[in-house]
Amino acid sequence: GLARESGLHYAIMTGGDVAPLGKDAVTEIHKIFDWANTTTRGVMLFVDEADAFLRKRSTEHISEDMRNALNAFLYRTGEASKKVMLVYASNQPEQFDWAINDRIDEMVEFKLPSLKERIKMITQYMDKYLLNPTEGSQPITIENVSEEDILTIAQRTEGFSGREISKLAIAWQAAAYGQENASMDGTLLNEVLEFQLDSKKQKQGWLSQAEIDGLTKDSLK
Repeated sequence: GLARESGLHYAIMTGGDVAPLGKDAVTEIHKIFDWANTTTRGVMLFVDEADAFLRKRSTEHISEDMRNALNAFLYRTGEASKKVMLVYASNQPEQFDWAINDRIDEMVEFKLPSLKERIKMITQYMDKYLLNPTEGSQPITIENVSEEDILTIAQRTEGFSGREISKLAIAWQAAAYGQENASMDGTLLNEVLEFQLDSKKQKQGWLSQAEIDGLTKDSLK
């Protein structure tokens, strides 16, 4: 949408695309910018999970190939250009190299969905994955699910991202297809939700432990 409104061509890459390229990463980065400079309209380059690639050069976790790729990227973005618009997406912008932060003109924060937004998303995803699944899939019958049930689920999913709510709806779909008559009721909705909440809690525990390990490691340097 942004590329269309700005009249630019666009290219999409993820931070995780760079490491597997190894020594070829530098060449591929130059190819992207060379292509952008040959276009009549210019290019919007969207870098998803950007922190996986554009992280601080001072960190010990960055390989020599990644360091060279980052330096190539910085070299090609050192001056303002009418040919290239860069858009970064990241859950950890604090990991960006200082030179990347210096190149960012505007930052937009996308917060976790509010209660009202979660109600809307839950309703939409139930329609998409349960009532109107992909063509060829059997529609799921929803029984004994009230607006109050939806409100309760929305309240209990505080802190969920849009992706997590989508995954919850997909889990509901899988659970419903596990029933003989491909149906979903309030009880099953909550059973699946409980499993997802437990899973999220476990993942948060792993993250906390990883952060503790990182802090301990840093303190020993």
